[in-house]
Amino acid sequence: MMTGLKRVTPGRVALYACASLLAALWLFPIVWMVFSSFNSFATPVSILRIAFSPPFTFANYIHVSQRAPIWTWTYNSAVVAIVVTFVILITTSMAAYALSKLNFRGGKLVFIIIMSGLMVPIEAIVIPLFLNTVDMGLLNTRTSLILPSLAAPLGVIIMKQFYDGIPNELIEAAKIDGSTYFHTWWSICVPLSRSALAAVGIFTFINSWNNFLWPFLAVTNQSMMTLPVGIPVFQNTHLEEFTRPMTASVFASVPAIIVFIIFQKQIVRGIAMSGIKG
Repeated sequence: MMTGLKRVTPGRVALYACASLLAALWLFPIVWMVFSSFNSFATPVSILRIAFSPPFTFANYIHVSQRAPIWTWTYNSAVVAIVVTFVILITTSMAAYALSKLNFRGGKLVFIIIMSGLMVPIEAIVIPLFLNTVDMGLLNTRTSLILPSLAAPLGVIIMKQFYDGIPNELIEAAKIDGSTYFHTWWSICVPLSRSALAAVGIFTFINSWNNFLWPFLAVTNQSMMTLPVGIPVFQNTHLEEFTRPMTASVFASVPAIIVFIIFQKQIVRGIAMSGIKG
């Protein structure tokens, strides 16, 4: 047997078989959705033999693009997700650096308060959040979609766990050389934490892209809707037909899937290096 090759055992074969089966189960709805979007109008996509059989057409994509503001919804989702991700990466990284490397009074209490934010579901604060948004006159604006999403306690926890693993000697050496707190964070901590930042960024982007409850309450104007809110509005006009709603769902799903596929290694590496265990 060649060196470096893993020994093939019945247990390993069974593990790979189970993993492949679970992967197929997770992928099947996505594949079904994509094939259904290329079926002709009113094709009974619930019959798998018909859904996966030609002829295929782009007519549904043309119809959805012309009859629904799908590109506007996509643009809104992209703007909100990108802005939220960028701001959260900056704020969580800076907060984690302060909590991990700056020994200030009350730091542990601040970290406990941030961790407690994980125990508060959005449903518990959605009413006061909505009332505050109304009072500030922010309804039907992208600002109302962005601001409530900037609190990211999980991101702070992941980044702090990573920064705890950075040797304090590096920070002390930078301080001796006259480096400021900001310069130390930017020139030492940020370059070393790219994997953790990638993990936090991807989680944030996907969560923001898929967010439904708050955009559903904060936006009523179709020109300000994001994809998770706009697609149900479009689907309400096609209650007896499924190919076009499937096409609209492809618009919402594919970008997030592509982002995850491209950066999946960074997600795994970031979580492993940060010490977060599920």
